[in-house]
Amino acid sequence: MSDSPVRMKSVELLSDNWGTLKKYSYDFVRRDGQTEPHTREVYDRGNGAVVLPYDPIRGTVLLTRQFRLPAFVTGHDPMLVEACAGLLDDNDAETTARKETEEELGYRLRDIERVFDVFMSPGSVTERLVFFVAVYDASDRISDGGGHEEEGEDIEVLEMTLDEALALVRQHQIVDAKTIMLLQHIKLNGLIS
Repeated sequence: MSDSPVRMKSVELLSDNWGTLKKYSYDFVRRDGQTEPHTREVYDRGNGAVVLPYDPIRGTVLLTRQFRLPAFVTGHDPMLVEACAGLLDDNDAETTARKETEEELGYRLRDIERVFDVFMSPGSVTERLVFFVAVYDASDRISDGGGHEEEGEDIEVLEMTLDEALALVRQHQIVDAKTIMLLQHIKLNGLIS
């Protein structure tokens, strides 16, 4: 007998487009021994990587601004300011972070530091992100960035001071969780004075 508190009864595929949406029916055994039936939907679009390049000399960070449909359909400004990120596809997390930085921001990173791995919305989404920070300077620029037009990307590259970015968080203009987490990591760890 398994020690798992979950006894799966059925799995139903609801959608298989960009990601998969499945409906799970299962019994959950509570800590007190009682068994409860549950039904939950889980969305799986794959795992990803996110990176926030920072210049410790000038006190700046590189961010993106791009359209996000979920923000739009909830009535929020759909042009979100975010750290550079992408799905892993067939790559490891560091390769993805480097590739996305080149495509979206136009910079080739040298040293990159993995800071944490996080489930972004574990109540309903399987996605796990690997978070990175990386030092950059002007000599690392290889293009204008902006993403791949053929993939529907129209990404604006933003360079601002860490203090300006944190002010945008306080003003509710940066509302993306992964970006807020990385900005706070840089501030809390004194990576930019």
